[in-house]
Amino acid sequence: MGRSKGGSGAKNGRDSNPKHLGVKRYGGEVVTAGSIIVTQRGTPIHPGNNVRRAGNDNLFAIADGQVVFSERRNRKIVSVVPVAEAN
Repeated sequence: MGRSKGGSGAKNGRDSNPKHLGVKRYGGEVVTAGSIIVTQRGTPIHPGNNVRRAGNDNLFAIADGQVVFSERRNRKIVSVVPVAEAN
């Protein structure tokens, strides 16, 4: 016998590469403008203040500050709160 079935009998043996989706910067972390906060497919998490949605639905910061996760109208929201610079 062969080691594996041939022809149409081989239905397994496929796997996709990992896509590394998810939260990249958690609540309380300080980010710079342009930092990716969440990678996602679709919008399970929506952009809030100082956060924009990229063409592939990723969320990124448009200002320096601290990441804050919250909920508004039963939607998960991520915002960036600017940190006041002490001079």
